[in-house]
Amino acid sequence: MRINQFIASNTGLSRRKADELIKNGLVTVNDTTVKLGYIVNPLDDIVKLKGVAVKNNTKHLTILFNKPKGYVVSRNGQENKTIYDILPKEYRNLKPVGRLDKDSSGLLILSNDGNLIHKLSHPSNNKYKIYLVKLNKNLKTSDLKNINENGVFLEDGISKFEVTPIEKDNLEFLKIKMFEGRNRQIRRTFEKLGYRVVDLHRIKFGEISLGTLRPGELKIL
Repeated sequence: MRINQFIASNTGLSRRKADELIKNGLVTVNDTTVKLGYIVNPLDDIVKLKGVAVKNNTKHLTILFNKPKGYVVSRNGQENKTIYDILPKEYRNLKPVGRLDKDSSGLLILSNDGNLIHKLSHPSNNKYKIYLVKLNKNLKTSDLKNINENGVFLEDGISKFEVTPIEKDNLEFLKIKMFEGRNRQIRRTFEKLGYRVVDLHRIKFGEISLGTLRPGELKIL
């Protein structure tokens, strides 16, 4: 959100008046004087007008988004396409809850509600996630048992999650339930055992389900 819009929304001043105050050096963000056009994060930044903090009255907004493959969950894509390239402008100030890597798809929650973000993302709240995964070949029953019972040792610790075959006689297609969320954990776990994840699609985050949203579609929660 532009700084003049933030001030206008939360003080009753016009954007033109907000611009005048900014030009005169009377507006700071996190105690640093800012210039016209500065983008403020209403969730985290502390905005002061003439040294007095501006109370954030921004309404809480949370959306569910079906992230397509090929997009990174970041504002700086480093030459990659990002989800913010395809989200409507009014949602581009929202923060993602957790991540999905570039080659993964499915449920992504974005919000400006700090309490909700903490509730969903903090490990102490023990929120599970469910993914549908396709491997490049059938998973051996011994590997299935090992993941479920013992876990797989990775460089950042033991990786353990619940794996359930979607089809009884086809162990390429799996449903995974996990409580952790380390970087590319599912992919790295199967790679360690000699498999490659072809598709990884998140369908649930705690009690929140993707439902019937198609790739690139969103809905307000």
